[in-house]
Amino acid sequence: MNSQISLIQQIDALLPQTQCGLCGHRDGCLPYAQSITDGEDANKCVPGGQPVADALATLLNRTKLIAEESIWPIQNDGRPQRMKAVIREDECIGCTKCISACPVDAIIGSGKLMHTVLTDLCTGCELCIPPCPVDCIDLIEDIQVIPTEILRNTEQNDLRSRYYAHIQREEVRRITRKGPVVRAEIDTQLFSQFSEQIQELPSIELSQKPIDNVVSADAKTTIELAKLRTQIKKLEKQLSVRADEKKLMQLNQLQQQLTALQEHH
Repeated sequence: MNSQISLIQQIDALLPQTQCGLCGHRDGCLPYAQSITDGEDANKCVPGGQPVADALATLLNRTKLIAEESIWPIQNDGRPQRMKAVIREDECIGCTKCISACPVDAIIGSGKLMHTVLTDLCTGCELCIPPCPVDCIDLIEDIQVIPTEILRNTEQNDLRSRYYAHIQREEVRRITRKGPVVRAEIDTQLFSQFSEQIQELPSIELSQKPIDNVVSADAKTTIELAKLRTQIKKLEKQLSVRADEKKLMQLNQLQQQLTALQEHH
């Protein structure tokens, strides 16, 4: 592995993998990592905040710079408040534009049918908001506990793999898509080169796979867990408004499925 690819990989491992494009690189964290090795400032990752800017400066032996400011308040870990997208389901027209815009496939639905966000997978990147023609997507605060470094690394590895799978599928669709491409052109050569050059980094456990085999059994389980939690939250919301025995029974069944899946995960 040449030294530049190795350095790109180490930089990418520190980036949050939200693939939000707020750094100015519309096609995700990896192109920003590559640009940093070419001399671009390493303080432009908005969701990473000051901790990521400082970590990159240390890795690169550069002067520490003030991180790009976020519109969201800063959490106790020094990073901006984590956000989640939610769809106002009664207003959704099922256009599917938000689905192709989501870089980590956190939105499910079909044409002319209601869509929903798998909140456990959503990174709050905001990329689904601009293409929505009826403006039915909101951002809400993620009220979950701030993750530990181990959990954060696990989350980032999963998001990276999901994004690679998304890229692969969207590139195939792009050739025959009739409508406009929501995301910018992807530098697939860079992603292929990077995914083929895998090395284990000190203190960072990477779980990347080649681009044609990125959806692991563990990732599929994560998706199923997210789907179940989304369905449960929806039913709980409905039952808080009006009692319904059938929905209560369905809720109990879903909760049992969730418990069983968590025990085997």
